[in-house]
Amino acid sequence: MKKGVHPDNYRPVVFQDSNDGTIFLTRSTVEAGDTISLDGKEYPLVKIHISSSSHPFFTGQEKLVDVEGRVDKFKARQEAARQAKEAKAAKKPKVRKARGQKTEAEAAPKAAGS
Repeated sequence: MKKGVHPDNYRPVVFQDSNDGTIFLTRSTVEAGDTISLDGKEYPLVKIHISSSSHPFFTGQEKLVDVEGRVDKFKARQEAARQAKEAKAAKKPKVRKARGQKTEAEAAPKAAGS
């Protein structure tokens, strides 16, 4: 390996899967805010949303993993947009006039002195 290219601050770090609680102890350079006690030692703790222990590809289970509720948020935005569009359409009906035809305001004679 080239000198000075690769990081040299590798240390033992615990990764915890938030779906099923599985923990992995490995070496990493990742910064961690939390710590965990494992086998009598303190290690930096990194919480992850999905790992090989909970990913459908590795577990063989077909399930929707949606931790942040992205699908629900998208559907809610879509429904709100549809309701806003319907409310706008109901509020102001379209008035169409034929080409060359004047509207009532344009056809009314002007009052004297205006």
